[in-house]
Amino acid sequence: MQRIIVTGGAGFIGSHLAEELVRRGYQVTILDDLSTGKVENIKPLMTNSDVRFIKGSVTDLPLLQKLLQNVDYVFHLAAIPSVSQSIENPLASHNVSVTGALNMLLAAKENKVKKVIYASSSSVYGDTPALPKREDMLPNPQSPYAVTKLAGEYYCQVFHQIYGLPTISLRYFNVYGPRQDPNLDYATVIPIFIKRLSEGRPPIIFGDGEQTRDFTFIKDAIEATIIAAKSNATGIFNIGTSRRITINELAGLIARLLGKGIKLIHREARPGDIRHSLADISRAGTFGYKPKWSLEEGLKETIQRFQH
Repeated sequence: MQRIIVTGGAGFIGSHLAEELVRRGYQVTILDDLSTGKVENIKPLMTNSDVRFIKGSVTDLPLLQKLLQNVDYVFHLAAIPSVSQSIENPLASHNVSVTGALNMLLAAKENKVKKVIYASSSSVYGDTPALPKREDMLPNPQSPYAVTKLAGEYYCQVFHQIYGLPTISLRYFNVYGPRQDPNLDYATVIPIFIKRLSEGRPPIIFGDGEQTRDFTFIKDAIEATIIAAKSNATGIFNIGTSRRITINELAGLIARLLGKGIKLIHREARPGDIRHSLADISRAGTFGYKPKWSLEEGLKETIQRFQH
């Protein structure tokens, strides 16, 4: 049985990943400092003898060196997952997301891990006007968060080139789904819209709402992540859907699915927010990734789980 560690495994994406890995029969260690992750996200897994949870931080190199002994694969999702928080406190963002990634790679190299799968972000592209975003485009990060993700990618590439550690970086595009907390100050747009509309309150849109996003349902993101790990692929890959929608249209779609009327509130655009985002996913197609969920289907499941 292969042994796996998921850093940030009590978070939104990490807990879904850990859950699916356990379902497929892997031994999984979840490492999380619970600064943004939640124990309730992984509580159903804790009765399984093949799962262990360690409360700790990726900033703790000796801990990582110990935990990665006899580990086959590392899924590195630990980060401070917020553009706004990175702008308010860039040093904290750097320490967790950059130093943490370097620590993890050092421990993986020392322990001869088979492969490191690194969670990057479409934010590294910034506001480059060309669409869709392709992996060979020059990055143009617009926030400290985006800089940390790009730095992690570069470290992954260097550890592969110099030390022979297989690494793959996945640039996730706006992942959404059940378990995304709408109450966090940096919560993403979909859970916030669902919560406000469910409560009969109008969605708040920053800017004119004509900015576009490529939203990826969590189940597609998890499938892509596991396929990427099992493949021989290394390097950088977009994980999205190659479809986009305006934020105004998104609000209307969620309102329709909830059976609610809609009145939008517009506020000033936020610093660090990009205008348009759309993934070219042809490179990820080379290792077998093909998104299965439409936005409407993903939203329906998200709403259903939100209401229970």
